[in-house]
Amino acid sequence: MKFQRLNYFFWQSLLLTTSVVMSVIEPVRVVPILAAEISATKHQLSPQAIITKSVAPIREIQSLNQIEHPLTDAQKLVQSLTPTGQTEVTSVTGVKVNSTDKGLEVILETGVKSKGLQATPKIEGNSYIADIPNAQLRLINRESFRQVKPAAGITEIIVTNIDANNIRLTVTGEAGAPTVELFNSNEGLVFGVKTTATTGQQPTPPQQTKPGENPEIELEVTAPPDTYRVNNTSVGTRTDTPLRDIPQTVNVIPRQVIEDQSSQSLGDVLRNLGIVTNGTRDVDNSIIRGFEIRSDNGTLKNGLRDPEAGRALGANLNNIERVEVLKGPASVLYGQLPPGGVINLVTKQPLSDPYYSLGFQIGSYSEYEPSLDFSGPLTADRSLLYRFNASYKNSGSFIDFQSIQRLSIAPVITWQPSSGTKLTIEGDYQDAQQKPEHGLPAVGTLLPNPNGKIRRSLYLGEPSLDVDGERFVEGRIGYNFEQRLGNNWSLNNAFRFSYRNNLYYNTTNGNLENDDRTYTRSVQSFYHYVESNFGQDTHVVGKVNTGSLEHKLLLGVDYNHNVLSNFGIYGRTIGSLDIFNPVYGQPPSPTPPRTSPFIKITTEDLGFYFQDQLALASNLKLVLGGREDFVSSGSASEQSDSAFSPRVGIVYQPIEPVSFYASYSRSFEQQTGVDFNNNTFKPTRGTQYEVGVKTDWLNDKLSAILSFYDLTQSNVLTGDPDREGYSIQIGEIKSQGIELYVTGELAPGWNIIGSYNYTDARITKDTTYKSGTIIVGVPENSASLWTTYIIPQGSLKGLGGGIGINYVGDRPEAIDNSFLLPSYVTTDAALYYRSNKLLAALNFKNIFDTVYYRSGDVSGLSIGDPFTVEATVKYQF
Repeated sequence: MKFQRLNYFFWQSLLLTTSVVMSVIEPVRVVPILAAEISATKHQLSPQAIITKSVAPIREIQSLNQIEHPLTDAQKLVQSLTPTGQTEVTSVTGVKVNSTDKGLEVILETGVKSKGLQATPKIEGNSYIADIPNAQLRLINRESFRQVKPAAGITEIIVTNIDANNIRLTVTGEAGAPTVELFNSNEGLVFGVKTTATTGQQPTPPQQTKPGENPEIELEVTAPPDTYRVNNTSVGTRTDTPLRDIPQTVNVIPRQVIEDQSSQSLGDVLRNLGIVTNGTRDVDNSIIRGFEIRSDNGTLKNGLRDPEAGRALGANLNNIERVEVLKGPASVLYGQLPPGGVINLVTKQPLSDPYYSLGFQIGSYSEYEPSLDFSGPLTADRSLLYRFNASYKNSGSFIDFQSIQRLSIAPVITWQPSSGTKLTIEGDYQDAQQKPEHGLPAVGTLLPNPNGKIRRSLYLGEPSLDVDGERFVEGRIGYNFEQRLGNNWSLNNAFRFSYRNNLYYNTTNGNLENDDRTYTRSVQSFYHYVESNFGQDTHVVGKVNTGSLEHKLLLGVDYNHNVLSNFGIYGRTIGSLDIFNPVYGQPPSPTPPRTSPFIKITTEDLGFYFQDQLALASNLKLVLGGREDFVSSGSASEQSDSAFSPRVGIVYQPIEPVSFYASYSRSFEQQTGVDFNNNTFKPTRGTQYEVGVKTDWLNDKLSAILSFYDLTQSNVLTGDPDREGYSIQIGEIKSQGIELYVTGELAPGWNIIGSYNYTDARITKDTTYKSGTIIVGVPENSASLWTTYIIPQGSLKGLGGGIGINYVGDRPEAIDNSFLLPSYVTTDAALYYRSNKLLAALNFKNIFDTVYYRSGDVSGLSIGDPFTVEATVKYQF
């Protein structure tokens, strides 16, 4: 499948999708588009020319809205179903949070003065809650609005739909119930929030709002607590959906957890979910539900495929707002992926109020990292916003001669000319360099060595060679465009281009000789990787009623194009190393190096997907979806495949805080190559059945998920027993397990996040290894627990601490299960001080200096970090 053909299909599908949506909203709008498409086909115009001819009619939409058209049959039907005398529902098309001299104001934008809207306030715990009848929140591509820490003393503001006719506003403080003044404006309904800093008053009981009255409700709030719980996500459905309504396990690690733990890599973040990384400090490959999620296939950034997002060397977390994990097959939304799941990194976005943060971190092994995070409006009307993150990391390591230097820059611009249109342009650049990790032999570390114990800090490379290191440069640029189409539909179009230039100079690992002290080495002089990737996604989301049934429809098409090129010069040898008395500085042999052939691999994926989130009743929801993918990959020759990936799920909520769910989903990954008869291999398939329960406790401050799954991967390659050197596709892997996840706030200032995973992942069909063999790198048990407490008020307000443990069970690192890595437990702790402007933290990692092994085999083990200390100071203004 050639790129030009896929590109043509992509633009054609984009036009078709847009045409269908326009025809649903208003039939007259689609006529010029279809006419342009028919004319272009007749005159053999390119897809780009079709779009050019179609732009002018689309620009006529605003003027067409002012023309009265005869009612269509569908409109007459909807009108006939509307009860007579029903109160008109006011649409809230935007939510703004602005700073005022008294504190904050929350504006529910209706475009008209909202005299008809009423609010019924109440106080629950530390939250002021106002229910607004006869109103419906209709935002661009999202179901609700949430802003965390909008000002000193305000924990969060949430605006969401209760049902089809009611909106709820929640403003949460920490030491008391919120204080609000309600009034109308030409923009809509306005809630003025007064903080303690401006009023100094104590909270008063809420009053019922009557037509024409504007009650004042005073609120005292103090410094905001940590926020560990997230209500909504889009990774599980591609629409902004409450976690409780998704019939599959979705875990979200918010920014606050990343900062509290001083996480330095994606692997550090994911261990909060009991996820084990199976890699080195260069690459974090994660094990989810028994299957490896590689850094080059299984990670997304803001919902688009990103082959470098999970790579440890390039993983800068300073620009990450949260990490989302959808567990189990996700091909129904994102195309070919491993069956274990997908990881989505969500970046920081511009803020509507000025925000400036300067940070500095120092730590063990001469680590230092200055950082800044600036954001705010560029125009007086706040229609143009920006955010700029930058950091520079320089650190040594407990391993001799090993170090890392990394510069990261990430600018974002958001333009929102109206409540229905939003364009975000985002980029980032990273330049990193480090000495590679070589690991240590098992004999002398995990296994006994007659010569003694090998010290953890031993470096097996050759520091005297300037070529011994890795240089990694990458950049991204892209946009996300959101447009509301009427009251019930929205259009989203996103694009990103990424580029990686990777120079890899390295001394390759060798072997330990029979004397158990002489280590042979060779020199892999040079490897050069260049990778470019661009992806685009276009989808529409709309709400449609069929009788008493409510549908949220998703229709979309995406396209991804990846080119990876590499070239190498290798093969020279270098003198052996005595691992108990190393002598460095030996030059490589004069033997001419060998040159590897230039390899260029192109991969393309075009997918069409649909989804219907169907409300059968207020407490019974059904999710139906499917996706058809067309993929091609190859270098000298090209292999093309197609696959359909479905998902069916149901959610039943006997009471609002409890959701029982069940789902069935499938995934696929292309498997390139041929068998003995020159037949191309079929894609591997993942099939999962999952059931579980999701609960919200303590007035929605604490959440838990308990899930049970049965996941099978079929069409796995295994050796051909009749023809040596060839493979056949009869292999099968089955993973079954139980997962428990808890996160949220137990009491004011006391937060917790914890998980437990039981995983039984085994080979069930193979021609070489017996059935029941455990999958490499998969522990049967893993768990984590982290909790923090910040004193919420009084003379010691802002002081606090945290403590956590992480457990990983033993796991095989040889495919025949002949070599096991032992289980381990590590313990971390932290001390904090937080005020409105100053944040200080001391993080103590692996405080008992446990020796543990991340991954590896007999020839080389990746050893975990010993006891380290990190101190962080951040000033916000």
